[in-house]
Amino acid sequence: MTKFSILILGSASASPTLARNPSAQLININEQYYLVDCGEGTQNRLREHKIKFQRLNHIFISHLHGDHYLGLLGLLQTMSLLGRTLPLNLYGPKQLKEIVDMNLAYSHSTLKYLLIFHETQTNESVVLFENEHISVSTIILDHRVPCTGFLFKEKPKPRKINPAAIKRFEIPKYAMDNLRKGLDFCFTDTNKVIKNELLTLTPDECYSYAYCSDTKFNERIVSQIKDIHILYHEATFMDRDVKRAEATYHSTAKQAATIAKQANAKLLIIGHFSNRYKDLNLLLDEAKSIFANTQLALEDTVFEMP
Repeated sequence: MTKFSILILGSASASPTLARNPSAQLININEQYYLVDCGEGTQNRLREHKIKFQRLNHIFISHLHGDHYLGLLGLLQTMSLLGRTLPLNLYGPKQLKEIVDMNLAYSHSTLKYLLIFHETQTNESVVLFENEHISVSTIILDHRVPCTGFLFKEKPKPRKINPAAIKRFEIPKYAMDNLRKGLDFCFTDTNKVIKNELLTLTPDECYSYAYCSDTKFNERIVSQIKDIHILYHEATFMDRDVKRAEATYHSTAKQAATIAKQANAKLLIIGHFSNRYKDLNLLLDEAKSIFANTQLALEDTVFEMP
């Protein structure tokens, strides 16, 4: 069974509070960790959840506003101090590499591991990373500075062997790999073909997660995230402050819910809350009036695929 979860490490907007940290999320896909954004204090948040830094091999930074990356430099140096030797992949805007290099140069520091930088582009969506199980693509957002979201999608899974059918048709063990790939089985002595659907069961569902960081209301992303399982969409403001949202290139809770509804999402998570709202349930209620299955991205909450 697939493990696919999202741990909220930070949900605040520009300024942290005693209750909320700047943006950071940890994606766990089959015990492989992916860090998305890295605001101040992220390494302490990871420690609180007993996440070993050495298990982090991919860090994705959406854009260069401080509440999304100011925790990165400290995390990179801590990894080095702890003796990391494995390469680390860092994905973000071109200037992020300049920031890291400048910090290391001015502090006369070096990392004990290889930092592999992958530049993100905002002119079109591209696949940043993929392996045999998942792909991670950029989502082009509309913010005051170049900004991308990230789309995590599982690849098609193998079909499941039906033990009763295998026994009934006396299928040899060597055929199992091909059956999982969806191929039929042919007996070499008789040329009799047994259809794959008689020998296997439907594969597990392929899950998907879209992280839509800071952005103004942008319906252009809907086609890319259509039928998404879980959508995180910033909801910095309430609709009563929609003019402020437009001026700062942010979204309201109502607008985030509208995107979720148009995309036919299964679940919407809203976050990046402005400190002006003391009661976050006001934002939640506003979103739910448009898209009922909405939850708040509160610190320490874990959202798991069904």
